[in-house]
Amino acid sequence: MLFNSLDFGIFLPVVFILYWFVFNKNLRLQNTLIVVSSYIFYGWWDWRFTSLILFSTVVDYFVGLRLRNEKSTAKRKFLLLTSIIINLGFLGIFKYYNFFAENFVQAFTLLGFSIKKSSLNIILPVGISFYTFQTLSYTIDVYRKKLEPTSDFVAFSAFVSFFPQLVAGPIERASHLLPQFYRERKFSYYESVIGMRQILWGLVKKIVIADNCSDLANFCFNNSADLPGSTLLLGSIFFAFQIFGDFSGYSDIAIGTARLFGFKLMRNFAYPYFSRDISEFWRRWHISLSSWFRDYIYIPLGGSRISMAGKIRNTFIIFLVSGFWHGANWTFIMWGAVNALYFMPLMLSSRNRKYMGIVAEGKLFPTFGEAFSIISTFLLTCLAWIFFRAENLSHAFRYLREIFSPSIIIRPVFKGISNAGLAFVLVVVFIIVEWLGRENSFAIEKLFEEKHPVFRFLIYYILIAVIIWTGGSQQEFIYFQF
Repeated sequence: MLFNSLDFGIFLPVVFILYWFVFNKNLRLQNTLIVVSSYIFYGWWDWRFTSLILFSTVVDYFVGLRLRNEKSTAKRKFLLLTSIIINLGFLGIFKYYNFFAENFVQAFTLLGFSIKKSSLNIILPVGISFYTFQTLSYTIDVYRKKLEPTSDFVAFSAFVSFFPQLVAGPIERASHLLPQFYRERKFSYYESVIGMRQILWGLVKKIVIADNCSDLANFCFNNSADLPGSTLLLGSIFFAFQIFGDFSGYSDIAIGTARLFGFKLMRNFAYPYFSRDISEFWRRWHISLSSWFRDYIYIPLGGSRISMAGKIRNTFIIFLVSGFWHGANWTFIMWGAVNALYFMPLMLSSRNRKYMGIVAEGKLFPTFGEAFSIISTFLLTCLAWIFFRAENLSHAFRYLREIFSPSIIIRPVFKGISNAGLAFVLVVVFIIVEWLGRENSFAIEKLFEEKHPVFRFLIYYILIAVIIWTGGSQQEFIYFQF
């Protein structure tokens, strides 16, 4: 079920009413409703894959219970490995089997051997990368004795399958989200208002920004051989706003929806395109994934408490794994490697934690130096996004080669794309609104709260009108394929 669909527009109010007005006096019934609703939400896409979520839930639930009383270190490791192998095994089969099979055949072909190609004709389950990492956080934290295992199967099932963030995050930690299913939840009018406001802004990001930018980005990447460098550069910029509006829009809708039910999800984006260097960008982009890799891979490898050579190795591991997490294609791995190379000068000069606060906090405009840093960081990010969006490495390098050719000074051309000017205006207005609201958790969080309610509702209706006016055909979220 898509957040930007009529189905969800009917589904959400029904679940909300049942949750607060029918099952509001019984916590277990509320959690049961969440489980049932979550499976309906996920099964709306393909009910067969709900069995994967159920199986993963059962495995990690019983592994957690066994870890509670198990004293033997060897047996505890065995239980942990069981959870890791099963969860990553499913992920590997569905997402990476064909990638490894194809590259295995190609490698032996280069050596002069002929091997018959074997591939699986299977569908990648939506959200498998997200809920796999979420359940692993539970098992790992229980193994480390940082979290007490739960004996409440309903609460645990609700944690694993919680529908607002099931498909595309944020990737919640068990230590943060699971305890919220144990506590009695009371309806908060204020939190519901903020939640609806965040859902609205998420829809603006998805439908108004991402979907309109997608036409231009697709035009540039699909016709890159026939377009000048200037157009291709704009195409990479439009893709940057497409993927940001699409992914952060999903996160806003997820967080806002969770608020309607009395839950607080972690923040996933913090205005990443206002970052002053790549290090700050990665502290602000897909925060739940970056922090997951930090806590469960980077720090166990030694983190920053080791030699410089070790830190360089660990940094490349994290970025390469992050790239591979996004997809079974060398383009994603290269995207991770490029970002690692961007990061290196900052780490080697110990400047990777220089910018920790909000840019130009308390000010309307940034300084010249801040503006230059923001623009240069954004352009570097756009160049890296080319690898993320390209069909293959050859396509990516051809695209980049044309950008850095004399055609970069030719007037951009968007033949047959009637909404190019509209998309440009929408992006500019979007940047202004995001900049003005950058000190809040999302841009319109405190939308004219000091003004008369009539004024606020006028803004709401304007945003809804813009969504309806600029919205075209219903488009899936990009991160559904990851």
